Amino acid sequence: MAVVDREGLVTGANPALGELLGSTPQALAGKVAAELVDLTSDARTWHAYREVLRGRQARLRCTRRLKHPDGHCLWVQVAIAPLPAEERGGVLLSVSDISARRELQARLRHLQNHDPVTRLPNRTLFFERLSAALEAEAYQEGGTGRIGLCYLDLDGFKAVNDTLGHRVGDRLLAAVAERLTRCADEAGYARASTPLVARLGGDEFALLVEDSTGTEQLADLAESVLTALQDPFDISGRRLSVSASIGVVERHAAGTSPTALMQAADTTLYWAKADGKDRWTLFDPERNAHRMTRQALASTLRPAIERGEFVLEYQPLVCMEDGRLRGVEALVRWNHPQFGLLTPNRFIGLAEEDGSIVPLGRWVLATACRQARQWQLDRPDEPPIFVSVNVAVRQVWDSDLVADVAEVLAETGLAPHLLQLELTESAVMGSGGRPQQALQALSDMGVHIAIDDFGTGYSNLAYLSRLPVSVLKLDGSFVKGFQYDGEGIAPNPADEVVVEAMIQLAHRLGLTVTAECVETSAQASRLRRIGCDTGQGWLYSRPVTPDRISELLRSPEAQAIARSS
Repeated sequence: MAVVDREGLVTGANPALGELLGSTPQALAGKVAAELVDLTSDARTWHAYREVLRGRQARLRCTRRLKHPDGHCLWVQVAIAPLPAEERGGVLLSVSDISARRELQARLRHLQNHDPVTRLPNRTLFFERLSAALEAEAYQEGGTGRIGLCYLDLDGFKAVNDTLGHRVGDRLLAAVAERLTRCADEAGYARASTPLVARLGGDEFALLVEDSTGTEQLADLAESVLTALQDPFDISGRRLSVSASIGVVERHAAGTSPTALMQAADTTLYWAKADGKDRWTLFDPERNAHRMTRQALASTLRPAIERGEFVLEYQPLVCMEDGRLRGVEALVRWNHPQFGLLTPNRFIGLAEEDGSIVPLGRWVLATACRQARQWQLDRPDEPPIFVSVNVAVRQVWDSDLVADVAEVLAETGLAPHLLQLELTESAVMGSGGRPQQALQALSDMGVHIAIDDFGTGYSNLAYLSRLPVSVLKLDGSFVKGFQYDGEGIAPNPADEVVVEAMIQLAHRLGLTVTAECVETSAQASRLRRIGCDTGQGWLYSRPVTPDRISELLRSPEAQAIARSS
């Protein structure tokens, strides 16, 4: 402690202060107190100190780093408070050595911000550095104004961890960290800064490049990481190999947030894994836009069913012999408020992934059967047409399809033989257990079962005799082989031989055959000649609204157009 007069000079000090500052009480007398404890190094502290000396401020407390005469540094806490007036004014200066406390705090902060396994900065410190790098002050005062990130995940690490244990896994992570640090040091050589290497958790690492010079720099860094990990690791007497998938993002720092950068990196890492692993992939805004659209569709699928955003169009199924409309295939469309009218290839896969295909399939079935029954009621004196509805495999597994069909038929009054259910060839062939039992129950009910896109999957014709199938729908690729190409080259006769053989075998098994993608009258004539039963395609009609089908059914002229085509 020391007494300081109004002029800021030490008038007396105790031995403890002399020892702390490497001096004696006698030598400290008359010294400028502010210089002894470094109160002049910043303007705010210096101003507050003078206010205390003048009696305008009650007290001052601050922390200072001092250099001892013997060369070592120490941290002190300085407290200054006014003395009573009867003691001739002045202030009391108290100085406490807090070096040990500061060292402990530094060690605790290091432990808090570093991974104990690899000793790399952890997720907390990484995001602190990333956030600081994206602050406007960080890139507006100089540098390139850009930032880059390599976000990597080890391929094959889980197998090592699961089979050899966490101790070996931890040693492998530490060895990987050493190689990543070496890559960062080499990348930072002769540059303004070295990339920050951090372990974000598990087997995920990140290399943050501040003031990056462009995608080429990030690509070189990612390539060096892949190369560094190629050599096996010697861990606990074992030679272990891992590779990495790396997502690379490089962009302007302005307008970028930590969340946006990490989302882009995570997406790109996913692409690298999906593309085959052991590679780096650069962020692609167009590819990401498609993914975001997919996510947007997936997140709104179920609510869209409840909001009634789906509609059905119907494509005619025409008898090849007389050209009359015998049935229609129901095709679902999503009338999306943001993306417009979407065809099934945009959302059916998503619906199958998240299970919403079950409620959507029920809606399609009920709507199609209700419409088919309405057409029948509108034409009581004419032969009714059937409706064909596509069924996904998940509908068979995740719902009671038989009960759903029975309930819909009962509610709508549609006869079972006027309903045809289409399943893909790969879904039907080789099916057993519940799917086959469901198909058999539906067939026993009188519902027709059709195999869609036949010829693209297993093509196990012999198996058809053991399945309750009544219709084969030939894939459009066979029919397209029937037409002349743009250079006038004749169709391959082998295509006709193959199709004719499938039709004859199907007929011998008691099945009817529908040809998809019929586009020209020449195709229709050849299909008719080799015995195909039904045709479907743009020659007859594109998918149309229920009202347009009603017009075709009412108008002999319209059906005559189909026959003449």
